[in-house]
Amino acid sequence: MESFPEIISVDDHTVEPAGVWRDRLPSRYHDIGPRIVRAPLKEMTFVGGKFAPKMGAPGDDGPIADWWVYEDLHRPLTRLDTAVGCSRDDIKLEGITYEQMRPGSYSVPERLADMDVNHVRSALCFPTFPRFCGQTFTEAKDHDLGLLCLRAYNDWMVEEWCGPQAHGRLIPLTLIPLWDAELAAREVRRNAERGVRAVCFSEIPPRLGLPSIHTDDWDPFLRACDETGTVIAMHIGSSSKMPSTSADAPPAVGSTITFANCCYSMVDWLMSGKFESFPHLKIMYAEGQIGWIPYILERADVVWEENRGWGGVADKVLRPPSELFAEHVYGCFFDDAFGLRNLDAIGVGNVLYETDYPHSDSTWPKSREVGEAQMGHLPQDVVERIVRGNAIDLLGLTSDGLWAPAAS
Repeated sequence: MESFPEIISVDDHTVEPAGVWRDRLPSRYHDIGPRIVRAPLKEMTFVGGKFAPKMGAPGDDGPIADWWVYEDLHRPLTRLDTAVGCSRDDIKLEGITYEQMRPGSYSVPERLADMDVNHVRSALCFPTFPRFCGQTFTEAKDHDLGLLCLRAYNDWMVEEWCGPQAHGRLIPLTLIPLWDAELAAREVRRNAERGVRAVCFSEIPPRLGLPSIHTDDWDPFLRACDETGTVIAMHIGSSSKMPSTSADAPPAVGSTITFANCCYSMVDWLMSGKFESFPHLKIMYAEGQIGWIPYILERADVVWEENRGWGGVADKVLRPPSELFAEHVYGCFFDDAFGLRNLDAIGVGNVLYETDYPHSDSTWPKSREVGEAQMGHLPQDVVERIVRGNAIDLLGLTSDGLWAPAAS
């Protein structure tokens, strides 16, 4: 390989600074909007795909953590939120404070420095406290306040996290009010006007108590994305439940099959008819890896062809699902040697690279070395497309891989 291109990571994460909502919500909401409280951690489990922490009262025994408090929600910062810089053996399910995490998790200058160490040019970052598609605000009792919180997050994302101090190296990814597709469409258009080209969405909305994409309920949102060129980004776990097999399965089971939700979701989209209705729509699956894609496409094509009479999609899916995939769907990976050996069956143009900073699975600070080892058999122009070229085209970045806000 001549040289490994500077990486454009389409799946990193930000740990929101403590003041995001206090700084942006009206003062009357400061005591009820999202805020950080330092308190003991009584216990915390992550079994069967469910995360269950219990907050202690002041003076209780237990390790101290910083907690996000919002309505009835008490959610601690955890080592799994920000594990880079720690030995693999030291990464445990435990609560932490801001002082115990790597500053690049929440600080723009330190993030850019860590990107430099990792050969990363630019990065798209998913949220932490709002969860991967804003479930925190969707589940809130007060949706009026939830909408204010969501818009405050989007403003912080665009104006501060991806603001002037980021020098175009951080790419904005915004949230929508999932409880109202018309409001969601307005938020997509509001952010598109300032140059945002990616929005979070749930991989399997019915798991959040929301309509499926087989209905027409989401059409205002989908139309807004289609017309503005806004990519729908779905992260594993954005249905609020990681894949698992039983209520007592250890986290290792779910970690092995994290791609499963992406698999279910992609088949949903391919069989929904939405790509026929919205021909410019693009979707991407963050942290889902890519090795599973060839078989699913093969199977979907067989079902589409052979089960036309009773499959329920003949009148709305007018082309083989594999053709729709090639035009509309992107798989994202950070460590998938098998997928790269089967790239021809996926499509060079449908693959994006990521580093997953600062999570426990992250390849930081060796994302370049991992990429070189796994892509060494590929031509230089193919590596260029996977590592940066496809992301530039999809997200409307400059030729240098930078994000530029829309002109006022």
